[in-house]
Amino acid sequence: MPEVLLSQKRVRKAVIPVAGLGTRVLPGTKVIPKELLVVVDRPILAYVVEEARAAGIEHFVFVTGRAKGAIEDYFDHQVELEAQLAAKGKTAILDQLVKELPKAGEMSFVRQMQPLGLGHAVWCARDIIGDEPFAVILPDMVMDAEVSATKQAIDAYNQVGGNIIVVEPVPHDQTHQYGVVALEGQDGRLNRMSGMVEKPAKGTAPSNLIVSGRYILQPEIFALLASQEKGAGNEIQLTDSMFRLMETQSFHALEYDGVTYDCGDKIGLLRANVGLALKNPELKDAARAALLPFFQ
Repeated sequence: MPEVLLSQKRVRKAVIPVAGLGTRVLPGTKVIPKELLVVVDRPILAYVVEEARAAGIEHFVFVTGRAKGAIEDYFDHQVELEAQLAAKGKTAILDQLVKELPKAGEMSFVRQMQPLGLGHAVWCARDIIGDEPFAVILPDMVMDAEVSATKQAIDAYNQVGGNIIVVEPVPHDQTHQYGVVALEGQDGRLNRMSGMVEKPAKGTAPSNLIVSGRYILQPEIFALLASQEKGAGNEIQLTDSMFRLMETQSFHALEYDGVTYDCGDKIGLLRANVGLALKNPELKDAARAALLPFFQ
């Protein structure tokens, strides 16, 4: 893979929008942020942050909302808990908790005052991101991959520059449920885009590749978001501004190598728990034994 051009800025920062209400997984999210719902042995958000760190992300910008203070608390010391674990000699779990803590200045939290959509949430991070490319990571999506999905996206950016949209295939009869990309041509996993369509009518999708919740975007997107009119759902849609940015900058779709679990959906959350428990070296045998009676 070619090295990054000297004029091409490195991707160091990630925006993680966590202000959503989690209506698809109510009542479980009535008092618990959906991002802190547990998959196997840790919150959804812990998987997402781990993925981004593995990709070299140095600064996380969480866009939060009301009743989301527990997210900030999760990434802080729990003095009483840590003292109890130390006193009882439970060093393994203590080490795990401390390992997840951020370095000083690694995380910022900004408030999205109104639920105006994903585009508005990303725009709220503009002053912290500044004039450099950045990742957008949707925390609903736990993406299980040998090489993290965010790293795959950054590697693609290092190769071709511009903007990168991570995609994955779905059956053609399901494309009307998602945002779908159009390609100039298809050769391998990384291809230049010619457009994108949000939830196309059945039978009209330009491909079967759907947007999967990981993006590398250039900072010029912020100016477009600032003037973006409300779109689908009466919200400011990130997709609409990306489509406008495509008029002046290149966009590539990366079909990533991995498995996606939509943890903003009840069945997706169940799939994540089963799939990741069966991959966990310490739990896989017990998980398989626990599940077996349901299929006999």
